[in-house]
Amino acid sequence: MVFSTPFKRLLLGTALAFGLMGTAHAADLQPLRVANQKSTIKALLEVCGETKNVPYEIQWSEFPSASPLGEALNAGAVDIGALGDAPYVFALGAGASLKVVSIIHAEGRNTTALLVPKDSPIKTVNDLKGKKIVTGRGSIGHYLAIKALASAGLTTKDVQFIFLLPSESRLVLDNGTVDAWSTWDPYTTVVTSQSQARVLASGNQLLSNHLYLAATSQAIADKRPQLDDFVARVDRAYAWANTHPNEYAAAQAKITGLPLAVHVEVAKDTHLTPVLIDDSVIRGLQATADTYQKEGLLTKHIDVSQGFDKSFNAKRVPLNQASR
Repeated sequence: MVFSTPFKRLLLGTALAFGLMGTAHAADLQPLRVANQKSTIKALLEVCGETKNVPYEIQWSEFPSASPLGEALNAGAVDIGALGDAPYVFALGAGASLKVVSIIHAEGRNTTALLVPKDSPIKTVNDLKGKKIVTGRGSIGHYLAIKALASAGLTTKDVQFIFLLPSESRLVLDNGTVDAWSTWDPYTTVVTSQSQARVLASGNQLLSNHLYLAATSQAIADKRPQLDDFVARVDRAYAWANTHPNEYAAAQAKITGLPLAVHVEVAKDTHLTPVLIDDSVIRGLQATADTYQKEGLLTKHIDVSQGFDKSFNAKRVPLNQASR
């Protein structure tokens, strides 16, 4: 008997919904194109075994930071990728047809931080007035800097931003070209442990520290079984990372070239938990978008509620297990 393509997809979707994904053959499902930032999801899935027995092909694309990753999503060059609050807002602002299908909350000492050299005369955020801050444009570090400045009664007009990649940012911080660096782990741990940089402001009190897995609307329409399965694998992988920090750190160190001790410190200090997509999460991201519009970094209002798909909650953890 020969089935039509739509009916074949329906049969596959039904099988997956009942946990029978392992019986499907990779040839029956389109590849899932996943955008990956160095040392993150790909390394995690591989080390914990979640890339085994996948009944579809995962095609990985590597990106140095969230900004080009968001551009690839916007262009439809990939199906799904992970972004922080700020980069996701910029992707939506660029007109990307994206939906958040999964959220992971990272809780740690220096998940994001605004840093200054150990001997810097800068003691408080107020002291940054007239100074230079390096970060990635549209990155979570950029947003942290804006929030930190606002908490001290300053605006972005009170400082000069220098936009560089993390590898370049550390150099200009160390050589004194800039006064502060707003960034994220593992870079926060690298410069605090190796250069004894000081934390001027932490994202723990200023940011949600959410990681959004965002998929294109086209992928949601055409590859829903793959996305459901991939999201479940990511959830299981992060749960594994919480109890296997040494193994996760070793896998990351092989990719980044950073000292193993740095990754071990980050992994042991960071707890990762799934968060369901709800109205409070959406309100939090709306505040991020409104902040960028106020600063003139977004030229128009963005309704971020259009960038979430709550239907994916059904495949994730029960409400009483979600963490915020």
